[in-house]
Amino acid sequence: MKKLIKNIKVGKINFLFFLIVLYFLTNIFLYAEENSKFLEGNFIEIKILDKVSSKNSLLKIQIGEEKEFKNLTIRPLRCKNSEFDDTPEITAYLQVKDATNKNKDEVFVFNGWTFSSGPTINPFDHPVYDIWLTNCY
Repeated sequence: MKKLIKNIKVGKINFLFFLIVLYFLTNIFLYAEENSKFLEGNFIEIKILDKVSSKNSLLKIQIGEEKEFKNLTIRPLRCKNSEFDDTPEITAYLQVKDATNKNKDEVFVFNGWTFSSGPTINPFDHPVYDIWLTNCY
């Protein structure tokens, strides 16, 4: 009988320990999720190079809004800064349309993620313009 009572006490202690660990793990994951929200921005900054005139232009666009630049219509859908400070990485999801494109089969000239440190990973390929992501805030 004493062994049964001892096992019940040990079981209660183990269960209490399990609840405490579960509580702390839940808080750690919630804290990490809240902090990752701060890494997403509401605006992006991009540089656009006009290859014909060799002029750079800096554009600031709010996430979700379309902005026209000459013949391009640019819409950023999301941007995010990296969690690491030693090698910062800025990523953004962009949709770019060309107004001079009369072929209606191709809706977007570019539709995908772009990276500040490696614009050639998913390149924006246009005969007149180049786009580089510079900031997300």
